[in-house]
Amino acid sequence: MNLVDLTAVELAEKIKGGEVSAREALEAVFRRVEEKEELLHCYVTLDREGAFKRAEEIQKKIQAGEAAGALAGVPVAIKDNLCTAGMRTTCSSRILDNFVPAFSARAVEDLEAAGAVILGKTNMDEFAMGSTTETSAFGVTRNPHDPERVPGGSSGGSAAAVAAGECFFAIGSDTGGSIRQPASFCGVVGLKPTYGTVSRYGLIAYGSSLDQIGPLTRDVRDCAAVLELIATHDKKDSTSIKREDTDFTSALRTDVEGLRIGVPRDYFGEGLDKEVKAAVLKAADTLRDAGADVEEFDLSLVEYAIPTYYTIAAAEASSNLERFDGVKYGYRAEDCQGLHSMYKKTRSQGFGAEVKRRIMLGSFVLSSGYYDAYYLKALRVKALIKKAFDHAFRKYDVILGPTAPTTAPRLGESLADPMKMYLGDIYTISANLAGLPAMSVPCGKDAGGLPVGLQLIGDCFQEKKLLRAAYAYEQAVGGFGTGKEA
Repeated sequence: MNLVDLTAVELAEKIKGGEVSAREALEAVFRRVEEKEELLHCYVTLDREGAFKRAEEIQKKIQAGEAAGALAGVPVAIKDNLCTAGMRTTCSSRILDNFVPAFSARAVEDLEAAGAVILGKTNMDEFAMGSTTETSAFGVTRNPHDPERVPGGSSGGSAAAVAAGECFFAIGSDTGGSIRQPASFCGVVGLKPTYGTVSRYGLIAYGSSLDQIGPLTRDVRDCAAVLELIATHDKKDSTSIKREDTDFTSALRTDVEGLRIGVPRDYFGEGLDKEVKAAVLKAADTLRDAGADVEEFDLSLVEYAIPTYYTIAAAEASSNLERFDGVKYGYRAEDCQGLHSMYKKTRSQGFGAEVKRRIMLGSFVLSSGYYDAYYLKALRVKALIKKAFDHAFRKYDVILGPTAPTTAPRLGESLADPMKMYLGDIYTISANLAGLPAMSVPCGKDAGGLPVGLQLIGDCFQEKKLLRAAYAYEQAVGGFGTGKEA
């Protein structure tokens, strides 16, 4: 038995049952990291010493019969925009290269309280701005299925680490698809919960009204188990919602009889790869055969989602990133003549090209004379998009479609054409604009062996319906497996 091939839940059960120790699990993961990391570059920071110390502590608690969490002893990777006390947190940006937080994000605290062992921090697009994990200041991450392809982004390091067996599950953040799209490209499960379900305290913000933390896992059961741990109410986050329905594993049933699934015709038009389309429609047929009611419908305003998203996200980013000025923490430029010179040189040298592009776009749409024309108009369209989904969910329990229009592109292709990269978010960003839960599950591969992702979108607080549909599909196709081809 190769421990790294177990799911997180399976490993936790073996550790609790005394079949495997937390240290043995950790040793197995680090062996896999040593095999794969030089090629794939999933991590920015690895904390080997801290992880082994933590594993020993958890093992002693288990042996002493003390209460242990659902995933006690299971190694996890954390996206590098979630603060971790005493561990470098960079957002994959030069401007935070030396930043070591004095506190941890609430989601990290929840995982540690459940006994999870943090391996380190995963690579990402700088400040979560990108769809390929190529804008990182610390180098690109490669797709485990084909090292010449991107893993997606911005949570590409987390998705690739799960697919390659360099962790048992990972945590990412999703502003416009940054969990779901890399999950699709890497052939793993990724879920963005309803906005407010997971505390954003300790998450370094990109777009505050859009950001949400969520799990990347090998299967649907792991996804539900992790979500149960991190879906907690937090007084330190004013947008955090107190929910009573967080027993997500109870939704894992193979019965989808009567589940109403809508398939938007708008998602299957021009720009969608024919192999992706075929795989997604085949998945819809599988759910129909399992008893779900599946029908096509028209979902309006799809074409307005991208300009609306990038207007709002850039505006919020330009405000959120004002704090990185070389004064309080992080990188500071040298040989500066005066305060304003220090600001300019620090930000010019510390931020990458994509971050600068979005800061400038955000500053433009918020500027006098353009605020009404762009930003306020985008907010109005955002409200209309939410209404369109509200109307759809009067009839359907779940909306089904592709996660991304293509499988993973080759390294360098997207960076050469930023607009092409932005258009790749067309199917994912609406869920963020409307605050809806959405998840991606593998639904096949193209002719080149690259994974295809199936996206399921639910109404607010209806994660259980998504998990039910995803689990039924997973069981119907015999499981997803992992992507350790590299």
